[in-house]
Amino acid sequence: MSNHHVQMSHDEMVALTKKDLTTGVGKSVKHDSAAKQVTGEAVYIDDRLEFPNQLHLYARLSTFAHAKITKIDVSPCYEFEGVALAITSKDVPGQLDIGAILPGDPLLADGIVEYYGQPVIAVAANDLETARKAAQAAIIEYEELPAILDVKEALAKNHFVTESHQQKRGDSDAALKRAKHILKGDLEIGGQEHFYLETQVSSVMPTEDSGMIVYTSTQNPTEVQKLVSEVLGIPMHKVVIDMRRMGGGFGGKETQAAGPACMAAVVAHLTGRPTKMRLLRSEDMQTTGKRHPFYNQYTVGFNDEGRIEGIDIIVAGNCGYSPDLSSSIVDRAMFHSDNAYYLGDATVTGHRCKTNTASNTAYRGFGGPQGMMTIEHIMDEIAGYLKKDPLEVRKTNYYGEEGRDVTHYYQKVEDNFIHDITHQLEESSDYHARRKAIAEFNQSSPILKKGLAITPVKFGISFTATFLNQAGALIHIYTDGSIHLNHGGTEMGQGLNIKVAQIVAQEFQVDIDQIQITATSTDKVPNTSPTAASSGADLNGKAAQNAAQTIKRRLVDFASAHFKVSEEEVIFKNGIIQIREKYMPFVELVQLAYFNQVSLSSTGFYRTPKIFYDHEKASGRPFYYYAYGASCSEVVIDTLTGEYKILRADILHDVGASLNPAIDIGQIEGGFIQGVGWLTTEELVWNEQGKLMTNGPASYKIPAISDMPIDFRTQLLENRSNPEDTVFNSKAVGEPPFMLAISVWSAIKNAIASVAVEGRIPKLDTPATPERVLWAVKNVQHADVPTKVSTQVLNVEN
Repeated sequence: MSNHHVQMSHDEMVALTKKDLTTGVGKSVKHDSAAKQVTGEAVYIDDRLEFPNQLHLYARLSTFAHAKITKIDVSPCYEFEGVALAITSKDVPGQLDIGAILPGDPLLADGIVEYYGQPVIAVAANDLETARKAAQAAIIEYEELPAILDVKEALAKNHFVTESHQQKRGDSDAALKRAKHILKGDLEIGGQEHFYLETQVSSVMPTEDSGMIVYTSTQNPTEVQKLVSEVLGIPMHKVVIDMRRMGGGFGGKETQAAGPACMAAVVAHLTGRPTKMRLLRSEDMQTTGKRHPFYNQYTVGFNDEGRIEGIDIIVAGNCGYSPDLSSSIVDRAMFHSDNAYYLGDATVTGHRCKTNTASNTAYRGFGGPQGMMTIEHIMDEIAGYLKKDPLEVRKTNYYGEEGRDVTHYYQKVEDNFIHDITHQLEESSDYHARRKAIAEFNQSSPILKKGLAITPVKFGISFTATFLNQAGALIHIYTDGSIHLNHGGTEMGQGLNIKVAQIVAQEFQVDIDQIQITATSTDKVPNTSPTAASSGADLNGKAAQNAAQTIKRRLVDFASAHFKVSEEEVIFKNGIIQIREKYMPFVELVQLAYFNQVSLSSTGFYRTPKIFYDHEKASGRPFYYYAYGASCSEVVIDTLTGEYKILRADILHDVGASLNPAIDIGQIEGGFIQGVGWLTTEELVWNEQGKLMTNGPASYKIPAISDMPIDFRTQLLENRSNPEDTVFNSKAVGEPPFMLAISVWSAIKNAIASVAVEGRIPKLDTPATPERVLWAVKNVQHADVPTKVSTQVLNVEN
């Protein structure tokens, strides 16, 4: 139905009530911005028409990883025509620190720089090129200080941004002493650049009463609102954040969008002129944080079947120079150090290592992938040691029967689908026959070797900072039957808006074309949580559903009283309201309610129930539920060059009762490929001075079409509604699929193992670039090749 009242006959209305809504929940409705995005009509911050008298802002970055600032002279900046203002930390009118949770992130360096690329001054001019030239003309002198650039050095020196944390169940030391077999080793896991298509950008307009309207590409509007108000020294109610869409975020715009927004706001406040700041790609990569690189160590004890009896895992995240979100990220790495496996007596320790690099931050999976990598590496090692199929070892260690269904942080693993998913994927991927065929191929192929692996995913859904598990929404119904929807989530291309609109359409039983979602705005829905932790649809969908149900309840109550029928006789179906034998279009009931002074507007709110975590006791229920999945990947490697290709990938993933199957499959496949990039091609390299050398697409390789699996098969797990009370029993889909890519890494190791001599077990740090694959091949082919990545193998008899 259109937004306008269309006259229909009684028979036409009756016929409509016998049909299902085509754009509600569970339907593959097209992304609301898809057409605009592919035609270039979608408006991003940089596409907005410039304000009259607008300034452009450029930040001069530190050229030292750690140094005292001995002199700053910005007077040369004003020799350039068009320069309006050059600011240092001393010019910030309010609070200088913009740390997300804990302090440590000055807007501009204040007497000391702590990483190569830290903003030191900012210059505003009539155009960006003038601002850049003027900023480079400033005189800045430094006295260099010792820098820590390596996570291992930071770990050795106990150089941390926050205190370490430990989770413990049973006595892992005693279990390890009793175990028949022990493996001990370590794993280095690389970071990852977000490489969003739209770099960090904000455009700020000063308003009357010293207020600010901030148009910004952020996943966290309320955080930016709070920080802008603090750097200006004004109340939050004077700051409005407007966020229509991002050109990608992936976690990189959860905290680190605040810097450009706050800098632009300071200049706009001091000059009274609108100000815009957009980071150039190389400087965006240089100055912003990445996925945390990790250095993980382990000792694991197991029996002849490969079942783990005791384990000690140490995860050490490279946090960069400041806390940012690192405590929660390392916590999640610890939470997910089990992945889908019962660990027996377990000790998991997490360190937050401080280095003189950009402060690392949220990234899809939020530490979970780095935690999972160690246990998946261990599964492959146990299999290689016992000469078993790695899948057999994995299934032996899965969470399962009572007594083996509680995590090392004491959350019970309920509604565990991982056994069913693995069994179904084994059959649909023809795993066992292909494994046999690959063994035959490898025997007859001297140079090219194939590998095959199935790996599982069990991923907890909820913010680990429990207070963030809340959301709000706002719905208006206008008298022509059209619906205005606003919620606290942000759209970064993941399809959140269309899902929330489908939820509202389902509640009112109207076509989605009647619903308009407007830009996320802090003056419509306040105190929003960031769109992160895969919880965007869970939280904001529930809040919107709550608002819709409030209005619907008013309409039902009104219709029941007005037409003297019971509430059960008022039925919404496919744009028609059936009131006993009477039928009327949705718009007619809306108009009738309006003339009878019924409110057609409501806010909605939702908070996730049941979750808590006691940090001191290291126990609780930090996750509302788990999402499950598994992937089967087949690769071929060239043992002479280390090059490889993904031949086939089969994915089976659990999204509960899907809100939008097409969007969910897109998220699963996109997450998988982004995970493949992290594990194989995306290598971050810093020089000895701490400068990021891979600072653009010429030197940093994200996956391309040629990196896609030749044969790519994705399925949603069917007939598995979420048993928890989520919105229409759906499950989150943003982050869990990312970790399905671990099967590619395991498959590469499986291929390398086919050339191993003397029982050597492949060791492959990530990213598994062709160079690393080649060295891993050489290391398992020749026992006398010295390598820093060899794994210590111990066989301890009882």
